[in-house]
Amino acid sequence: MNRPTRDLFDDTSMTFGEHLEVLRVHLIRAIIGLVLVVVICLLNGTKLVNVIRGPIDHALAKYSKLQVEDDVAEGLAEQFGLDTLRELFFGEEDKVEIDPETGEEYVVEEELVPHPEIVKVKIPVKELVKALHRVDPKAYPSADATTSETPDKGDAASSESDESSEEPSVVLSLTAPEFAQFQATVQQSRRAITLNVQEAFITYIKVSVIAGVVFSSPWLFYQMWQFVASGLYPHERRYVYLYGGISLVLFLVGAAFCFYAVFPFVLNFLLKFNATLEISPQIRISEWISFAVMLPLMFGISFQLPLVMLFLERISILNAEQYKEQRRMAVLVIAILSMLLTPADPMSMLLMMLPLIFLYELGIKLCKWAPSSSPFESEPLT
Repeated sequence: MNRPTRDLFDDTSMTFGEHLEVLRVHLIRAIIGLVLVVVICLLNGTKLVNVIRGPIDHALAKYSKLQVEDDVAEGLAEQFGLDTLRELFFGEEDKVEIDPETGEEYVVEEELVPHPEIVKVKIPVKELVKALHRVDPKAYPSADATTSETPDKGDAASSESDESSEEPSVVLSLTAPEFAQFQATVQQSRRAITLNVQEAFITYIKVSVIAGVVFSSPWLFYQMWQFVASGLYPHERRYVYLYGGISLVLFLVGAAFCFYAVFPFVLNFLLKFNATLEISPQIRISEWISFAVMLPLMFGISFQLPLVMLFLERISILNAEQYKEQRRMAVLVIAILSMLLTPADPMSMLLMMLPLIFLYELGIKLCKWAPSSSPFESEPLT
């Protein structure tokens, strides 16, 4: 005996033309909502672009910082005793000075306020004395003369302690407008680039339109649902409410997981090849936007795995026991898909593979918790 159901069209006598009129009304409402959201996104396009380019800007800044710290700042410090680039790029966490009476180091509690036109240079005292002597030999004696006036103790222990002690130095502040220009150039090199005049504008429009579609999608789906739901049975609408909500949550979790957890590892891995090959990375903003949109989309779609498994179980193609028996094959397929959907680095592959294996087990649990009944079974007569 078939399950008694009631269609919402039972009490209506709408013609095909009237259904088209209802569809036209919902389409107009959906388009109006989409246009309004896209306009709002266009007005806030700069903030949206900054959010999407955040991972690549952070990765480039980290890459540039490591390169300058390793290749330039340490080399200058070894040759000339300069901490200029290190302080210019990264600032000072603590300012350490030497007490002239005791010779002990102490930390200055006052924080230095950075200024774009000021660069602090650490110079050995001996080099400063030599420079002053060359300017005015009468007023400033040479460094050799000052050292010769100090008594020679002739003690091996004292000579070893003098050699082990650090050479005193002073910190000088140099001011010039060119320093601000140099700093601005360095900061600009850490950002994504454009290769033609209209690329920034096109990227702005592209990001705003994509964001408008994403943010207005609930309203679009609601209008679509208003038209479709009237033709579904009550139990079919309940399925859509339940599994549609789960699908949306899984998609958002997958996209957020990619954006905040996968991107840092992927970018760190890929930028390391630039350092290995001694290549300066210049990331094109349009290509990054495409990558930053496509990869979270792939993660969001792949996180629908439990619902796909549940759907196949509901239409009696597979069941929970078959899922358990084919677990090894499923892990192999998940590994292959993770390799194809992510960049060719092991970390991003594992970051997609491990959650999918967990979701596969979740799909098995869902099939066990809510086993399906055959649609061909008849209800007992009452």
